[in-house]
Amino acid sequence: MSAIALPVTTTTRLRLTARGRRVLLGLAALPAAVVLAAAVIGGGSALASHSAGAPADAFSSITVAAGDSLWSIAERVAPDADPRDVIDDIVRLNALHGAGLTAGQSLAIPAEYTAGS
Repeated sequence: MSAIALPVTTTTRLRLTARGRRVLLGLAALPAAVVLAAAVIGGGSALASHSAGAPADAFSSITVAAGDSLWSIAERVAPDADPRDVIDDIVRLNALHGAGLTAGQSLAIPAEYTAGS
């Protein structure tokens, strides 16, 4: 009997090149990039919404005079309240980054302190 020669089949493994890895990484990151972009674009809408925030009558405004400090303003607008609490409310309402004031600057004062005056 003679031997029958069978065809030899070789299997090749899939090899991923550096370029292929970059392409797969980019495809995998694409959904995350889309979600992040949507969050950035849609996230600012809350700041500009017409939702009920602080009503216009929730504060009054005063103009800072020369020599005024937050402490003197707090004592003037709310003589019966702790000046530290009044200063804290004024700083938060006006988003002040420090205690420095300039003459002519307009400051919003919470209505709870100006209601009696």
